[in-house]
Amino acid sequence: MKIKPEAERIILGIDPGTSVMGYGLVVERGKELTLITLGIIKLGHLSNHALKLQAIFKKTTEIINAYKPDCIALEAPFYGKNIQSMLKLGRAQGVAMAAGLAQDIPIFEYAPRKIKQSVTGNGNAGKEQVAAMLQSLLKFEESPKFLDATDGLAAAVCHSFQKVGGNSNLQNYSGWSAFVKDNQDRIK
Repeated sequence: MKIKPEAERIILGIDPGTSVMGYGLVVERGKELTLITLGIIKLGHLSNHALKLQAIFKKTTEIINAYKPDCIALEAPFYGKNIQSMLKLGRAQGVAMAAGLAQDIPIFEYAPRKIKQSVTGNGNAGKEQVAAMLQSLLKFEESPKFLDATDGLAAAVCHSFQKVGGNSNLQNYSGWSAFVKDNQDRIK
């Protein structure tokens, strides 16, 4: 078993879904953030909702076993008008959470708007804007087939930027100028 240095943590980000679940993993070393992988789990071929939930649990467990994340960041369900869709999405999120909790991995939830704000600076950014910002930030060129993969990755990056649940201290800034002053290495 590989022992990680104290200042390193692996974050698994998940965008739960019942047709497609997106995920992304990053490793954080100090202020440096590096992409490990991102992908999707296709669930549309499964007609039974219970089978979809089972697949989410199994695949999330496989990802956890393969990459040994230190924490999991999930996109929280947003409020919608369709109650049945919200219920199914909440179940998908709960099953993904249960896979992590079964292995004593801390779970963190972020609203979609918070994730977009954290990654792009705009809480109303589109999926394409989020994907483009992640490609620039993490320096990867391949365009994910489904934007659900970058949504999962965005949850992981959002969690890293929050500096909670890990080795970093929570940092509060009084404004952009204070943030820029302390983060010159993140500015192009």
